[in-house]
Amino acid sequence: MAKFRMILTGFWRSSFNLEKMSSEDKLFYVYLLTNDKTTQIGIYEITKKEMALELDYTLEEVEVLLERFTTRHKLIRYNPETCEIAIKNWGKNNLHRGGKPIMDCITKELKEVKDTSLISYVCEGIEREEIVRLYEPYCHKEVEEEMSHKGKEHTYSATEQDQIEENSNPRVTETREEKQSSKDNSDLDDDQQSQKSKDINEIIEFWDSNGFGLSNINAKHQLLSWLDNSCFLHPKDVVLKAMGIACANNKRKLNYIVGILKNWKNESLLTIEEIDSYQDNQPSKQKSKQSNSTGAGRPIPSEFVLDLTAGED
Repeated sequence: MAKFRMILTGFWRSSFNLEKMSSEDKLFYVYLLTNDKTTQIGIYEITKKEMALELDYTLEEVEVLLERFTTRHKLIRYNPETCEIAIKNWGKNNLHRGGKPIMDCITKELKEVKDTSLISYVCEGIEREEIVRLYEPYCHKEVEEEMSHKGKEHTYSATEQDQIEENSNPRVTETREEKQSSKDNSDLDDDQQSQKSKDINEIIEFWDSNGFGLSNINAKHQLLSWLDNSCFLHPKDVVLKAMGIACANNKRKLNYIVGILKNWKNESLLTIEEIDSYQDNQPSKQKSKQSNSTGAGRPIPSEFVLDLTAGED
């Protein structure tokens, strides 16, 4: 079955291509968009040797072009381990229409991607909402996996640790109390890591379920950083409260949430209770300001006295 790929005629005269791309760059980009390895999702497997053979380039020339398109033009990502390449703007040119055959094909091909980070990379350039929803579960999974492993350090088992210490200093042995203390600390670390994973999942679930943008991976990472570098006593609860306020005001943006968190931090409001108490006092302050304002019209002089009998005999 023949495959067709779409390229806009304005490709050759776009300001980006005219100013930043050489003729060699343009040829290479057209090749990446149209070679027979391309898929419906904008992610496909192709080796550097295959590219060199079909373009009649040396392997070194292909490597230079891949590096240029990744770091300078920022139009692709290439994973040399899985030999998978992702086209950033694939969705703008090729994913304009849906339909069951296309949706089924996209679903099938997404399951075959080995490096799921490439899925979220392509998803950012897709405009059709129903197709974005097919990509989003993989974007969600990527953030969960990355954040759950963030900050983890390599640890040895108790047997391995004992063996290492014995080899490095055979005369020093651990007492039973020291071993028990070490085990308790290890259990505590596991509990803390488990709780952190739960906090991360709860924030991500709230973000995804309330329209903040499933494919906005960078924003999620920045928001989740408040769990690690935070002055709040229970940062997860405070972050969720800030997100709830953002939803109530229809301001589903990272900057708005961070602004709320910074305001609370500056006001030294470190717990949910302190924040609630502060907010409860806000309406009275606003009413006080409104009562002091004169409203529309000319202000009433302070020395004016109303006399209802004025003008009567």
